[in-house]
Amino acid sequence: MSGNEQTTPEPAATPAVTGERADLLEVLAKHRHFLRLTTRDLTDEQAGLRTTASELCLGGLIKHVTAVERGWANFIVEGPSAMGDFADKTEADLARWADEFRMLPGDTLAGVLDNYAEVARRTDDLVATLPDLDAAWPLPKAPWFEPGAHWSARRVLMHIVAETAQHAGHADIIRESLDGAKSMG
Repeated sequence: MSGNEQTTPEPAATPAVTGERADLLEVLAKHRHFLRLTTRDLTDEQAGLRTTASELCLGGLIKHVTAVERGWANFIVEGPSAMGDFADKTEADLARWADEFRMLPGDTLAGVLDNYAEVARRTDDLVATLPDLDAAWPLPKAPWFEPGAHWSARRVLMHIVAETAQHAGHADIIRESLDGAKSMG
């Protein structure tokens, strides 16, 4: 190697997982794949187009799923303080949440997908290394959560899988409406 070349260190390998953790990672990877697949061969502009009556676009859906996965992974580690109570949300918080559903000026599809991949790697590492999937925290206060409910890390991971699968289906409909391409049927 010449003196001008740099090497990038290899990322630390995620420990091999088996059993329940391997199952969780496998099903999550499958649904992530379907979600990402809906954006194949699209431009940034196409990723931001609304093709149905809803406000959803493909890039915005991926931004939303990224934020949801990041938030729930933080909840597993930090508890309800990572998410905050719904009643404490400001107008600015709600505006940021709404921006998760659309491509904003400066957003690129490549950047959105890279961010999603980074969050996915973090979640996968968490699944592999978390000492106890039964560890639970109380849910933050929100109208859609049962008061006083607690979710284990396992329950949170199942929720991430469900969110990803649901939004992959939404994305497939949006993509089919955009140009007829399908990823799931």
